[in-house]
Amino acid sequence: MMRPRLLFTAILLVVSTIALAQDPARVRAIHGTPGTIHPEIWPVFRSPLPPDAKLEAAVDALLGRMTLEEKVAQTIQPSIASVKPEDVRQYHFGSILNGGGGWPGDVRKVTPKDWLALADAFYTASVDTSGGKQAIPVIWGADAVHGHNNIVGATLFPHNVGLGAMRNPDLVRRIGEVTAVEMAATGIDWNFSPTVAVCRDDRWGRCYESWSEDPFLVRAYAAAMVEGLQGAPSSAAFLGRGKVIATSKHFIGDGGTFGGKDQGDNRASETQLRDIHGPGYFGALGAGVQSVMASYNSWHGVKMHGFRALLTDVLKNRMGFDGIVVGDWNGHGQIPGCTNKSCPQALNAGLDMYMVPEDWKALYENTLAQARSGEIPAARLDDAVRRILRVKMRAGLFGAPAPSKRNVGGRFELIGAPEHRAVARQAVRESLVLLKNNGHVLPLLPRQRILVAGDGANDIGKQTGGWTLSWQGTENRNTDFPGAKSIWDGIRSTVESAGGTAVLSPDGSYSQKPDAAIVVFGENPYAEFEGDRKHLVYDRPGDLEILRKLDVGGIPVVAVFLSGRPLWVNPYLNASDAFVAAWLPGTEGDGVADVLFTAADGSIRHDFRGKTAFSWPRLATQTVLNREDPGYDPLFPLGFGLSYADDVSLPELPTDTSGVQMMTGNVWYTTAPVAPWRVVDRGNDLYLTGGETLDLSRESNGNLAIAADVRMTKRPAADIVMSLGCGPGCAGAVNVTPMLRELPLNEWRTIRIRLRCFADAGA
Repeated sequence: MMRPRLLFTAILLVVSTIALAQDPARVRAIHGTPGTIHPEIWPVFRSPLPPDAKLEAAVDALLGRMTLEEKVAQTIQPSIASVKPEDVRQYHFGSILNGGGGWPGDVRKVTPKDWLALADAFYTASVDTSGGKQAIPVIWGADAVHGHNNIVGATLFPHNVGLGAMRNPDLVRRIGEVTAVEMAATGIDWNFSPTVAVCRDDRWGRCYESWSEDPFLVRAYAAAMVEGLQGAPSSAAFLGRGKVIATSKHFIGDGGTFGGKDQGDNRASETQLRDIHGPGYFGALGAGVQSVMASYNSWHGVKMHGFRALLTDVLKNRMGFDGIVVGDWNGHGQIPGCTNKSCPQALNAGLDMYMVPEDWKALYENTLAQARSGEIPAARLDDAVRRILRVKMRAGLFGAPAPSKRNVGGRFELIGAPEHRAVARQAVRESLVLLKNNGHVLPLLPRQRILVAGDGANDIGKQTGGWTLSWQGTENRNTDFPGAKSIWDGIRSTVESAGGTAVLSPDGSYSQKPDAAIVVFGENPYAEFEGDRKHLVYDRPGDLEILRKLDVGGIPVVAVFLSGRPLWVNPYLNASDAFVAAWLPGTEGDGVADVLFTAADGSIRHDFRGKTAFSWPRLATQTVLNREDPGYDPLFPLGFGLSYADDVSLPELPTDTSGVQMMTGNVWYTTAPVAPWRVVDRGNDLYLTGGETLDLSRESNGNLAIAADVRMTKRPAADIVMSLGCGPGCAGAVNVTPMLRELPLNEWRTIRIRLRCFADAGA
C-alpha cells in the first residue's frame, strides 16, 4: 500500500511526455494470450477455525436486515486523510485506513491519545442507528509492517529482510504479538501485514519487505507472524485481548515481476507461481489469516485486482479462504476499463473491499448503481459483505465498546515499552550477518579508542528505513524517535561503560589515531517503486573514500552496511577488515554494539547468528540471483554467515562495473536537458521531448508530482499552461498561471503539480 507524497525533482517548466496506463492490446502483443489458471493443481486447505453455526446465522440475519446502500458501503474503505467521522455516520462504510504517513488531522507528530480519540469517533459514527441504519462497527486498517510504524514512540523492529536472516520463527511470532498490542493500544484493529512476497529480483523496491528468496522460509515466517498478530486459531486468545486482524499480501507474485519492477508483470509459469510465490499464503491460511490483499502486479498481463481465476477460483474456492479480500491503494483503478471511481470488474472478480483513499464518494455511488442494475450480481455483493461481517464478528467487534474502552485501548505505556524494545533489540542482534572478518578484527574490545564514522551512525531515520512515520521514511530526525537508540548511541554506551573512548566523526576525520574505526553507511530510506533500481551497484563514492582513508591510515576498519537488499559492494568489502550486513535494524540500534564488542573482561557477549536469506552478488551484473538458477555463482550464497569461531579470509574482490546500466532516475532537466531529452522552441511553446516514453502511472497513483524551479522576472501577461502528453489525443494541461502570479519576482521558487492533475485532464 502507498501513501501520497510529492516528488521533488528539479526540471524546467516545459512540456514533457508521459505514457498512458497499460494498453491491453500492447500487453497481448508482448505476452500473448494470458495464461490459463488450473485451480486443480493448487493445494486444498481447510480452515483451522472450528465451524461456528451461531456466528454464521448471526451474519445471515444481519445481512438480511441490511439495505443495498448499507451493503455497498461495507465494501468501501476510504482514507482518514479524506473521510471524516460524519461521513462514516452518513454512509456507514465498512472500513477506514491510514496509509504510510497518514495521521489524525494530517499532523505528523500527534500523540497516541489523538489516534485513539479518532478511532473512537469513527467507531461511534459507525454504530449510529439513527434513521433505521444497522450498527456495524467500522474496522481501521494500517500498515504496521515493522512494528506500529506510524506512531511516534512505537517499537520498530528490523524490516523483514533482516528478520529473514534470524532464522527464528518463534521470535517472529513474538514480534507479531508486540506489534498487535501496540496497535490495539491506539484503537487500530486491522494490520495490513505480513508481506509474504518472495523477492526474486533484488532490484525490486519492496525487497526489504520480503523475508527471503526462499519460499520455505517465507511459509514458516508467515504462519508465525499471523499467529503473533491474531493468536493461534485453535486457542482462546484468537483475535482476543491485544490481538488484531492480520493480512497476507500481496496476492500473488509481487516479488517476481519482470525486471524487478514494482507493480509490474510476473511472467512465471503457473507451477512457479504456486511453488515460489504461493507458500507464504499457504502458511498464512494454515494459521487462520483473516484478510488477503490483492496485488498491483499482473500475471502474464492480467492485473490481480481483476483476476477472477486466482482471487475466486483458487484463493476462495480451492484454498477455502473465507475472510476478506481487500484491494490495495486504488489498485482497482489499474484494471483496463476501470478508474479509481468505477470498477465493477474488481468486485465481480472476487475483491470484497475497495481501498479507495480519496474517490470514495464517486466509487460508492457508481458501485451502488452497478448493484442496482445487476452489473454486480446480488449474490456476489452479498458474498463480499458476508465475508466482511464474518471477520468483524470473529474479531468480537459486535457488542464491544468503543476502542478506548475495549481490549488494551488507552494503555499507552505499552507503546515502546521496555520489554517490547528488548524484543526488538534481540531481533537486531540475531539479524546481523558477518560477511567478512579478516584477521579476526571482530569482536572489538570496548576498552579502546573507537572512531565511529559514516552518515548512518547517528541517524535513526536511516536505520529504520521506509514505512517509518511516513510512506517513504524520509525527512525523519532522531528527535522523532523518543526512546530509540541510534547505532552510535549503542556504541558510545558500550565503550564508555567499559572505560574506553568513543568519538563520532561522520566524515572519518580524527585528531588522535583510534585503535579501530566503525563506519556505518548504506541506502537512504525508500518505499515501493521509489526504491526500484536498474542495477545493484552501491554507488556512493563518499562512503568508499572514508573506508579507504581509514584503511590507508593503518586503522582496523569495521563496515556496518545498512540496506534493504543485498547490493554489489565489492570495493567497500575490499576497503574493510570486517563487514557486517545490518539491513534496516529499526529503533533499537544498540543491538548492533551488543554483537560488535566483547564484554569489559574480553568475553563474548553475543556471537553473530544471522545467515543471509538472499544470495549476495559476486558480479556487478548479477541482478537476478537465486539458489535454483542455472550457473548459480554468488559471492555469499543463501544461508551464509560467519561466526567468531570461523577462520575465513575473504580475498581481494573484482571491482569491474562494465556492462552495468547506471540509473539516473526521473530527472529530465537540471541546468540543461538530461540526455536524451532536448528542448524544442516552437514560438510561444517550449517542449522537453526526445527521450524514451515513460510510464508514470504508478507515480500518478501514488500522488507524486512534477517539480520545477522557476524565477519570475515579470508577471504573466497571458495564461501559462503546463502539459504532459504522449502523442495525438493523449495530453493533459494544467493552468499554472495562478500559482505563478503568487510568486515573488526575481527569486527562485519551486512549484509542484501532482501527476494526477494531468491524468484528470486527459493524459
